[in-house]
Amino acid sequence: MKKLTFLTVALLFSFVLSIESCGPVVVTSRIGTPPPHWFYPNRAEIIRYVYFPEFEIYYDFSSRNYIYLNNGIWVSANILPPRYSHINLRRSHHIRINNYFGDDINNYHNNNRSNLNRRRSVNRRN
Repeated sequence: MKKLTFLTVALLFSFVLSIESCGPVVVTSRIGTPPPHWFYPNRAEIIRYVYFPEFEIYYDFSSRNYIYLNNGIWVSANILPPRYSHINLRRSHHIRINNYFGDDINNYHNNNRSNLNRRRSVNRRN
């Protein structure tokens, strides 16, 4: 009986440790489709858009499309056009849009442009 109890506790303990070591957790509306290679959150979160202010590009997680300006019109596409081929999105500054889940990115962008282009400044005191 002691061996069975010890074995059960050991299995539960190893199961808990394996869950802790799974790495980043992504919450998405589409099952089976992983996020892009450049997006690895360090916590569970529900977001729809990620914004790259240097290039004025949005990524929509619900439709899995990039949204970018082309001659003043917002265009949605599965891949970025060749003019963005030099961009490494993994290393680019991006902003997670936590408070907007609507479809009209133009309206959101126009209303929040001043806040989107601002980087957070961190005061470090030693």
